[in-house]
Amino acid sequence: MNTRVLKPLAMALGTVLLASCATVPKNLAGSYAEITPQQASNGNVSGTSVRWGGQIIQTEPGHQDTCFYVLGKPLASGDARPEMSRDSTGRFVACKRGFYDPEVYAKGREITVVGVLQGVVTRKVGDFDYPYPRVVANAVHLWPVPVVYRRGYYGGYGGWNDPVWGGPGWWGPWGGWGGGWGYSPFGYAPAVVVGPDDDDPPPPPPPPPPPKG
Repeated sequence: MNTRVLKPLAMALGTVLLASCATVPKNLAGSYAEITPQQASNGNVSGTSVRWGGQIIQTEPGHQDTCFYVLGKPLASGDARPEMSRDSTGRFVACKRGFYDPEVYAKGREITVVGVLQGVVTRKVGDFDYPYPRVVANAVHLWPVPVVYRRGYYGGYGGWNDPVWGGPGWWGPWGGWGGGWGYSPFGYAPAVVVGPDDDDPPPPPPPPPPPKG
C-alpha cells in the first residue's frame, strides 16, 4: 500500500489512541470552581474548592505539612495535567499534611492539586510582595516526567523514517505495532547518525608527494 495513504491514517489513529487514554486521575476527579490563582489572590474566595496545577517553584516541608509554591498553568480537560506551553494563571501555594521530599517534588516538576482555598500568603518575588492564594490540599498529584522521542530521518520523504510517516513502529515487516528497533509506540524513530549514502562516490585519493630533490 502507498505510504502516502498510510501516513494520515496512522497519524489519525495515534491521535484517537492518545485521546482515549487521557483520563483524570481518581484522586483529582470532581467538580471545582472555575477560578484562577490570579483571580483568587485578593483572598475573598476562602472556602472555595479548586483544582489547580502547574510547575513547582519550591517545596518546603514543615513540622506537620509540606507547602508547594507553584507557577499555575491551565489544566488539560482530558486528564487535568498542566498545559506547560500556555500562559501562567498566576502563582499559588498548596499545603498538605505530611512530609514530601523536595528532591522528588523538585523545582520544575508538574503537579496538580485539589483542595479548599484558605486566605493568602505573601512572599517576596524579587522586591515585590506577591500574594499567593493558599490551598489546603486534599490531594497532590505529581506527574511523571514526559518522555521525548526524537524523530530519526533517513530514506527521504515517504521512506520508512520520513518524519511524517514515522518509521516501521506503526506497522511493517520489521516492527509491527510499536515493535522493532526501539521505536516509540506512536511511530517516531530515535535519533540516528546520518553518514554518507552508500551510493556516494568514494573521495578522491590524496595527491602524490612532491618529487625529492
